[in-house]
Amino acid sequence: MLKIEHLAWSTPTGEEVVKDIDFELGDGKLVVVTGPNGGGKTSLAKLIAGIETPTAGRIVFDGQDISGLDVTQRAKAGIAYAFQQPVRFKGLTVRDLLELAAGGSLPEEQLCALLGQVGLCANEYIDRQMDTSLSGGESKRIEIATVLARKARLSIFDEPEAGIDLWSFSRLVETFQSLRARHTGTLLIISHQERILSIADEIIVIAGGKVRMAGPGNEILPELLAGERAARCPLGKEERK
Repeated sequence: MLKIEHLAWSTPTGEEVVKDIDFELGDGKLVVVTGPNGGGKTSLAKLIAGIETPTAGRIVFDGQDISGLDVTQRAKAGIAYAFQQPVRFKGLTVRDLLELAAGGSLPEEQLCALLGQVGLCANEYIDRQMDTSLSGGESKRIEIATVLARKARLSIFDEPEAGIDLWSFSRLVETFQSLRARHTGTLLIISHQERILSIADEIIVIAGGKVRMAGPGNEILPELLAGERAARCPLGKEERK
């Protein structure tokens, strides 16, 4: 479904952020990319979505090399992306944005269902303007709802938990689980949250611009948690005896 081959990207100043990354994603999977801050996770997501252009390597989506396609062309091909910091759209209502994402008008019950999946009440939000009157958390949840409305083949979520309260986060995790159960495309989620990591089919650990670890979630997560406990313990290795 998605194949990354020797992908690399450097900033305009020449700093190497993504360095020779290779991996494949299957269809209908929930894949979580995690790792330390500054390791290249968000840059990788932007390269897949077409927001940044790789300096080397290929991105193959459904058998097509999309490395040269821009973000609009990739969106048409079936790739959706939710920014870590949502973009605001002055002059558009929440309804407008959801219907643009869906590609046509939506009945009230579907609008309500989409917003409900991210913990928002349609009656309160559907006619709100997408401007500075919305908090950062509200904008984040609405943007996630637009990605859900797309029903894309590949949906990329960059730290969806950022700015979301605990109750809405729980609803969002349930939504991810539901989408995976229905095999509604592939979900690629960038996250540090253990609860999201715990529902992953596969986990990819990115550090220093490279894949440091990858595999089934039920194998990778225990290793990550064990490493985290050891890092926090002043006794280090002795704790694990």
